[in-house]
Amino acid sequence: MLTAIDHLVIATGDPDAGAGLLERELGLRASGGGRHERLGTFNRLVWLGDSYLELVGVFDERLAAESWLGRPVATALRGGGGLATFALASDALAADVAELRGNGSRLADPTPGERLRPDGRTVRWQVSLPPDLGPDRTPFLIEHDASAAEWTPEDRAERAAVGHPTGGAVRLTTLEIATPDPGALGYQYLRDLGLRVRPSLAGGGARDASVGRQTLRLRPARSSRSGSSVDSTGVVVRLRSTGGTHRRADLLGCSWLVDPA
Repeated sequence: MLTAIDHLVIATGDPDAGAGLLERELGLRASGGGRHERLGTFNRLVWLGDSYLELVGVFDERLAAESWLGRPVATALRGGGGLATFALASDALAADVAELRGNGSRLADPTPGERLRPDGRTVRWQVSLPPDLGPDRTPFLIEHDASAAEWTPEDRAERAAVGHPTGGAVRLTTLEIATPDPGALGYQYLRDLGLRVRPSLAGGGARDASVGRQTLRLRPARSSRSGSSVDSTGVVVRLRSTGGTHRRADLLGCSWLVDPA
């Protein structure tokens, strides 16, 4: 079962500097991170309960060019950075993928991955990938190893109690993606993920899909007078904080909105 928007992969040339920007502008504090030794990438994490922002940079261009994560990150970096791809969480990845593929999904077999943290602990997971990754493509699926670092019951309880400088606990509510054809991308979501989109209350031709308590919103990309798309990778990340005041910022290639609960 797909349970949530698991994380957003935000490509940035300097994840540490990106983490500093998020804290100064939005009151979101990063903690942890590490290296994907086989993928050529490294990261910093901003936890939003069990969802998170993954600020990803490249430490080995050759490895990154050959890896499933490095390629979309490098593509996003060539455009100045921003959302490279994102993941949906599954609580039974192998079973979900088998069922989805029986209905025509293009997802690949689950494959394992891991990341070594600076404290020596290892984070482990499995992912199932679509044919290609990008901000307005089918996201990948992930299932975390609950016996490894960051996903034990103790780790999850500890971070659930941690507040951000913005004023308390912060949760991801909506990921909004601009795409030239929301209907076509919605069809991809249905075929590959079993997600059904519906007309959004936001109007303007937008369409929504629910993933657990969160919303994926597909909105039409704005076009120039000549008809060419000028907003095909526009991304809005909507967050809710238990304290503080409304904040808005455009940084790291995305628009960010933080609303008090």
